[in-house]
Amino acid sequence: MYFVARGSGYPVLFIHGIPTSGQLWSGVVDRLAKRFTCHAVDLPGLGKTPKAGHGLAQLATLAESLEHLRAAQKIEKWHVVGHDAGSAIAVQYAHQFPQRVERLALLSPSLFPELKPFHLFRVIRCPIVGEVLAPLVNFLFWRVAMRYALGEKRAALASVVKDFSAPFSGTSGAWRLMDIMRFGKPGEVLDAIPAMLPQLAMPTLIVHGAHDPAVPRSFAERAGASIPNARVVVVDAGHFIPLNNPGVVAAELLRFFHGSGDSRNASVRAARRVSVANRHPHRGDRARELRRPHRA
Repeated sequence: MYFVARGSGYPVLFIHGIPTSGQLWSGVVDRLAKRFTCHAVDLPGLGKTPKAGHGLAQLATLAESLEHLRAAQKIEKWHVVGHDAGSAIAVQYAHQFPQRVERLALLSPSLFPELKPFHLFRVIRCPIVGEVLAPLVNFLFWRVAMRYALGEKRAALASVVKDFSAPFSGTSGAWRLMDIMRFGKPGEVLDAIPAMLPQLAMPTLIVHGAHDPAVPRSFAERAGASIPNARVVVVDAGHFIPLNNPGVVAAELLRFFHGSGDSRNASVRAARRVSVANRHPHRGDRARELRRPHRA
């Protein structure tokens, strides 16, 4: 898999979701690179990684590929961060190789079999109908849905979105997107994930967007209740939290990686400090914690 390594310090692995790329984490990595060595991968068929013989539904195989990457980089242990479908891959990796994961962070966690794909993608997952409507769905997702999701930041993030959509450009790009989104039935792909959660012993941070239209907030709450040493934080954002709120995500990760404090007030103060530092008075620069305190 193609990956970019930036910064210096304790290693961190960043796993994006579908259909984005490692560029999803660029704003977060910018803020963490002075303290951590950040490895952002492109999953098979996405970003700059070519399509592999195995699909994105084969979580165990993807976890093995990440383990090969760790070994090749001579990394003993690292923090692992996942977003969306990348959260399921992160859980699979942490379950298969728990001795290699220091701390685990899951953003917009698509972890449960009840997950329903984004409504536009449900269309291209249907046989025959998907083939016919793939060009329209491809256009609507990148030109309308993504722009709406990014809001006022869409101009600044144009190059990032271009990287996301690059594998799906050209005459056959729409059908490549269709192929990627037909990764399998969530009920089958994610069937084993819930049973893994109680077995994860490492400290875990779960971050969810309060306005996420793709992943229910209940998923974050269920994951937080299932993982023994988990803390749940909700931020004022949509689905693409690392793009909408990179400052808040970086602040939460920084605090989590250093294991400093776990009170609700500390979480809110960290988010507000980012807001002041960026001189950007947006409501998204706030975070609040749900459920129970971190028990590390």
